[in-house]
Amino acid sequence: MAKNFGELSEGEILALAVSLEEEDSRIYGEFAEALRESYPATASMLDEMQQEESGHRTSLIDLFRRRFGERLPLIRRQDVKGFVSRPPVWLVRPLGPNAVRKAIESMEDETRRFYQLAIERTSDASTRQLLGDLAEAEAKHSAAAEAIEQKHLSPAVHAGEKEASRRVFVLQFVQPGLAGLMDGSVSTLAPLFAAAFATHRAHDAFLVGLAASVGAGISMAFAEGLSDDGSLTGRGRPVIRGCVTGVMTFAGGIGHTLPYLISDFQVATGIAVFVVAVELGIISWVRQHYMDTPLLRAALQVIVGGVLVFVAGIVIGNS
Repeated sequence: MAKNFGELSEGEILALAVSLEEEDSRIYGEFAEALRESYPATASMLDEMQQEESGHRTSLIDLFRRRFGERLPLIRRQDVKGFVSRPPVWLVRPLGPNAVRKAIESMEDETRRFYQLAIERTSDASTRQLLGDLAEAEAKHSAAAEAIEQKHLSPAVHAGEKEASRRVFVLQFVQPGLAGLMDGSVSTLAPLFAAAFATHRAHDAFLVGLAASVGAGISMAFAEGLSDDGSLTGRGRPVIRGCVTGVMTFAGGIGHTLPYLISDFQVATGIAVFVVAVELGIISWVRQHYMDTPLLRAALQVIVGGVLVFVAGIVIGNS
């Protein structure tokens, strides 16, 4: 059973403070390691913050030893009521600098409030002085972090980290999503329009398009998820990539399939053709915006492929 904070003795309060500082220090170390490869300047900032937390822990242990002896009880934040549950941000991979800074801000605020409450629960002068100093240190931690950030994170470094973050986003989300969208938008054209022009029945065309979209989505999801584990390529978790690819593949196929819910074949086909043009335009824009492909070249590559598949479907359907 968790204890109320008001039930803790002064020794238990000090032991809890040691545990909090140790946990924060280790979390900063995890943050630093997670960011070191892609964001070395931010990792250096976190290393300094980890050292500062280690210094706080040492001071608390020295005070506990002088007042209560060598046996330091293990009291953790989860053993005391009132602490907010922390989501395990430090276990998330990939981890970006913005998420780290938000987590640090939350940690600092919580620890500062703890020290302020702890001062009210202690009567020993040396203990109150140390806790007050640590509360002040936590209150100034944001300013210290800002000073460290100014030291390590120049405008050029900020620009480099922003570009690195963009590359990670492109590798882990844009590329698999674009591959799925292209496959879903193009590969389902032939069976959809072949069925449409072979039967001239909107419902039949819808069923074929739906089956093609679902099948392509499942196939692409497994193909992307099993392609590599992301450890060497930096492309992130295969499950996430697979899901992104599968969903976007299905979206690309279902977009021009839905118009065939309209019973009028001619109207449905006209809307489907318009949707295909929109899909190809979106694909061209994404390639130009994220893949640095000139818009005209991207449009020509996508449109030529789409038109060829579209014509193949019509020819097969009319044969």
